Amino acid sequence: MKNFVYLLIFASCLLLIVPNTHADYVLPYPSYMPGNKIYRISRIADTLKSYWYFGNIAKVKYHLGLADKYLVEAKTLFEYKQYLLAVDALRRSSDHFKTLPVFLKNARGEGKDISQQKRTVNDAADLHIRVLEQAASAVPDEFLWQPEKAESTVLPMSSLIREAKSLRRAVKDISEDL
Repeated sequence: MKNFVYLLIFASCLLLIVPNTHADYVLPYPSYMPGNKIYRISRIADTLKSYWYFGNIAKVKYHLGLADKYLVEAKTLFEYKQYLLAVDALRRSSDHFKTLPVFLKNARGEGKDISQQKRTVNDAADLHIRVLEQAASAVPDEFLWQPEKAESTVLPMSSLIREAKSLRRAVKDISEDL
């Protein structure tokens, strides 16, 4: 019992000494990637999960999580030069990210405190922009995708990444104005 009291006093002192630090926004670890047998199931599960998120604040968290997930997927696919799949993942990430201001505005209209969500969206936008800048420096401006039995497709990767960065800046500006 005496040791427990000492441990409790030590833990209390430690909590007083350690400063309250703010953790930086962190992207998730890459999930299942295209080509994995479970990837399609994961995509279906992500769609079905949308029915479990009620309310505007929960929807902000849901769409931000998917925007993060697909951005990490795009980053990884860009690194492995799987440009067609990376462009698709980047578009999905942008589609989810651009819905965030609508849900923030609706939550504010309901009288909810959205200051934490605004901070999170702004931190996420900054991190997304940094990741996209790194990706832009590592990929060619355009890539000619030549499938075996179909017509070639030109992928304008630099312009797609530039659009994704400007979308995130716009969402950040909108969320700051709310």
